[in-house]
Amino acid sequence: MSEANQPPKEGGVDAPTRHALDWKKRSFYDESQLTAELTRVFDICHSCRRCFSLCQAFPTLFDAIDESETGELDSVDRKVYWDVAQHCYLCDLCYMTKCPYVPPHPFNVDFPHLMLRAKAVHFEKHGARRRDRLLSDTDTVGRFAGIPIVAETINAASNNTVARRALEKVGGIHRDAVLPPFSGGDIRKKLPAVDNPEPVPTAGTRGRVAVFLTCYGSRNAPEIVEDLFKVFSHNGIEVRPTVQERCCGMPKLELGDLKAVEAAKEFNVPRLAELVAAGYDLVAPVPSCVLMFKQDLPLLFAGDETVETVARHFYDPFEYLMLRHREGLLSTSFTQSLGRVAYHAPCHLRVQNIGLKTRDLLELVPDTEVSLVERCSGHDGTYAVKKEFHDVSMKIGRPVFRQMKAVEADHYTSDCPMAAAQIEAGMQATNAPKNPLTLLRLAYGLA
Repeated sequence: MSEANQPPKEGGVDAPTRHALDWKKRSFYDESQLTAELTRVFDICHSCRRCFSLCQAFPTLFDAIDESETGELDSVDRKVYWDVAQHCYLCDLCYMTKCPYVPPHPFNVDFPHLMLRAKAVHFEKHGARRRDRLLSDTDTVGRFAGIPIVAETINAASNNTVARRALEKVGGIHRDAVLPPFSGGDIRKKLPAVDNPEPVPTAGTRGRVAVFLTCYGSRNAPEIVEDLFKVFSHNGIEVRPTVQERCCGMPKLELGDLKAVEAAKEFNVPRLAELVAAGYDLVAPVPSCVLMFKQDLPLLFAGDETVETVARHFYDPFEYLMLRHREGLLSTSFTQSLGRVAYHAPCHLRVQNIGLKTRDLLELVPDTEVSLVERCSGHDGTYAVKKEFHDVSMKIGRPVFRQMKAVEADHYTSDCPMAAAQIEAGMQATNAPKNPLTLLRLAYGLA
C-alpha cells in the first residue's frame, strides 16, 4: 500500500488529503474499471447516507436502491449510475464537509472526482448535446452577445414569455430559469480610473493585484468588477485588469470536457504567471473561477510548476482584504451602515477552506448585522437553466430561499452572482440582490 493510501495512525486524526486526478492515463477511460469503482463507492455511500440532503445525486442513488428488487445496489440498473453523475455539479461539499471516508481513510472515497471521471468517460464516448456545448462555451457566446445590438436583443428575448417558451422547446432552456443579462461593449473601457498608490506588501500579500475579470464579470455584471476596483484602490492596493483571458474552464469541467479545460489552462496560466512574475497577486470576483485556479487545476495538472505558482498567488477578494486587515492595512472608516444583511456563502467559496471572510469583513461595518446561510442554492452555472434540471435545482435551493427570506434583511447577497439571481427568483423578491463587493463600496460611501 502506498504511503498516500495508508490508514490514519491509531489514536490520531489526519486532515483530508486530496489526490491528483490522473486523467491522461488510458485506464482512466476504461468503462469496466469505472463501473467497478462506481459500484464500490456507491455501496459505501448507500451504507452511510450522510450526504442525502446536499444535492440530487445522492437521492437519485438512494431512491434507486430502495426501489430495487433486493434493496441493495446489486439489483440497480447500471443506467442509474449515469443519472447520478448527471446530478452531480462538482460542488465538492460532500468531500469537504460530510464524507467520513475521504483519504487518508482506507476507503479512499472522492465522490466528486469519481463523478468527474464518469462525466469525462461519457463525454469521450458520446460527446455532449449541442445545448450543453453552447452553454459551456462562454467565450463564444460572450463574444457574440457582447455586440451591443445583439446584447439588447438577447436581453429582450430573455424577458419575453413567447420567446422563452420557444427556447425551452427548441433549446432545452427552462422557460422560468433566470438568464443573466448581457452587457455589450468592452469591460476594460468601462473600468473606473483609479489612483494606484505605491503598493505596501505584507507577509502574505504584495499589495499589487491583477484581476481575472471572468466571463460573468466581463459580459454579464461588469459593475461587480468596477466595485472591486474601487474597493481595492480605496484600501491602498494597486489594481489592474489582466491583458487577455479566456474562460477559466469551469463550465467545461462540469461537462467532462477535460481537453477543453486543458486548452483554457494553456491560454490563461502562462499569462497569469507573467503577472505573478511582475509582482502581482491575482483575484477574481466569482468564487468558481478562484476555485478553478486555486484547487482544480493543480489537481488536474499535478507537478506543473506554472499552475502551482498561479495557484499560490490566487485569492478570493475578501480573503485578500482580510489578510491585509491582519496587518492593519484595511480601511475601517465606513460612512454608511448596511443594517441587516442576509448573506449566502456559496459552495465554491466554502470549499476553498479560507473561512467566512466575506461575512467577517461585512461585520466590521458599524451597525451591521450579518445573518449567514450555508446551503447550496442549487444553481451551479448551467444546471439550473436546463429544462430537465430546473425544478430540481429550485427544490435544492428551497431551504436557502426560506432562510434568506426569514431574515427580513435590508440587503441580501451572495459572493456568487448566479446563486444570488437564483435566490432572488426563489424568494420572489421585490428588490434585487447586491454583491458583497457592492455592499462594501456602499459602506465606504464610494460613488
